[in-house]
Amino acid sequence: MSQAERSLPDARAVARETKRIVVKVGSAVLSKGDITLHQPTLQRICRELVSLRKEGHQVVLVSSGAILAGMGRLGLTERPGSIPLKQAAAAVGQSLLMRRYEEVFAPYGQKLGQLLLTQDDFRSRHRYLNARNTLFTLLHLGVLPIINENDTVAVEEIRFGDNDRLSALVATLLGADLLVILTDLDGLYTADPRKDPHARLVHEVPRRSTGLHFWADESGTGLGTGGMATKVRAARTAAAAGVPTIIANGLVEGILERIIRGETVGTVFQASASRMRSRKRWLAFATTRRGRIMVDAGAKEALIRNGKSLLPSGVISVDGEFEGGDVVSLCSIDGVEFARGVTNYNAEQVKQIRGIRSDQIEDALGEKPFDEVVHRDNLVILA
Repeated sequence: MSQAERSLPDARAVARETKRIVVKVGSAVLSKGDITLHQPTLQRICRELVSLRKEGHQVVLVSSGAILAGMGRLGLTERPGSIPLKQAAAAVGQSLLMRRYEEVFAPYGQKLGQLLLTQDDFRSRHRYLNARNTLFTLLHLGVLPIINENDTVAVEEIRFGDNDRLSALVATLLGADLLVILTDLDGLYTADPRKDPHARLVHEVPRRSTGLHFWADESGTGLGTGGMATKVRAARTAAAAGVPTIIANGLVEGILERIIRGETVGTVFQASASRMRSRKRWLAFATTRRGRIMVDAGAKEALIRNGKSLLPSGVISVDGEFEGGDVVSLCSIDGVEFARGVTNYNAEQVKQIRGIRSDQIEDALGEKPFDEVVHRDNLVILA
């Protein structure tokens, strides 16, 4: 372990000093394994969130459950498989879910606000900033935001696929101090604890977890879309952006209070040593790449070590179709992505100017609007 990693603050200690917390709760917790929303669980989670707010924390809730609530109203006994039926169940269930939350928060006088998001709200820089401003305004007004994927309109091309990833993107959007993902297990295990009596709880996933073996199932509960694998990916996304993440059992009484006290519960994913600026977080985690630009070793070194822009002289090849202003992956010769950025030129133009000096761009294209293929201000290093 490097000196830099040894000097990282422990995420459990950080939890005691958090200001802004994103809590994600899934259908497996809200239903307690049934096919309907479990009112006592909703009430308990509500009490714990209100308690966090009374202690001075800003809280954002990412909640599943709309499809689950709609299933009950429509008389469905299994989670819908087709997108139209999911959308119908979500349309019926979304208002029911919010009504339940309004009922359980009402005795505490807690005001609620609802945001329904799709992937497009994160891909678009303009919509991303609008969502961010709305959330900060709600928090400033003392409102507890409740966020869900907009299942009523989402299709495969724009959906998150699970609220675990949505919670990670919300945490990075807000620059949260902590992300808590509540599930129906105590955390991440070395094997499936429901099948293997020798399975051990993994208490910590360090920033670099090479060689760490654990079990992460892709399948959900039948009521939700995300298994443990989606939670691990979400936790790593948030941690890479500088947001420590804890996966813990949402069926345990007082779990949020125990986390904030710094108790050793769940699995903590240690965050990156440094936080990215807001625009860098958007580039790294919220955008969709439209293509790839392969660069030579010298260009890669200049980008990573020296903070330089990508010039046409360092470009080897181009993969995919993209326009100027699109986000692209920057890859080494072997095709491994190491950076991401906004390209100044479209794919065909990059092909025409690859390998030449910047002062030769005009001769190749008939114009030279930019010296750089990707400017350093519009670029984030991932590795």
